[in-house]
Amino acid sequence: MARVALTFDTEHPSRPHAPGGLDAILAALAERDVRATFFLQGRWARSDPARARAIAGAGHVVGSHAHHHAPLTALRDEWLSQEIDLAQEAIAGAAGVDPRPWFRCPFGAGGDDPRVLAALGAAGYRHVGWDVDPEDWAPGRTADELVARVLDGVRARAPDDSVVLMHSWPTATGEGIATLLDALAATGAQLVAIDEMGSG
Repeated sequence: MARVALTFDTEHPSRPHAPGGLDAILAALAERDVRATFFLQGRWARSDPARARAIAGAGHVVGSHAHHHAPLTALRDEWLSQEIDLAQEAIAGAAGVDPRPWFRCPFGAGGDDPRVLAALGAAGYRHVGWDVDPEDWAPGRTADELVARVLDGVRARAPDDSVVLMHSWPTATGEGIATLLDALAATGAQLVAIDEMGSG
């Protein structure tokens, strides 16, 4: 049975968020007893500590998504280290858990860069990429499209495991998450958090 890790990047305090989107995601996961993985941007965690703590308190895996959501490959060494450390401090302070060892590079930039990976490793992290990207952030993306894209991506990888990239703020994700969870369960997929994926 293939394992599917649903991951959510939570970012951009200034980005327009779907009202109640994150709450809908957390509620749907709780109702189905599914653990997921949330990569928190440091700035977001600091701006919304109650929800950051709610994510951790629900038993989900918390990882870091950097502090400013800047492409890490564009940062000089000293700024790169500072970006990683600032996020760790903000997330730990807000969520009450250490995000290490889980880290997702913003935009995926740096996930295969030796300099970035060395900095992450020195700070106690490893980068977590993804296999399936439904582009839930795309303008006009609907909940039905989100569900179809994830299912198609997971099926295309079967029988291999999949890591699905989603975000906490798009309307499609909040509206489609319950249907997606039920549809994945109906395929026989084992829904897991990233710490249950072996090497990730």
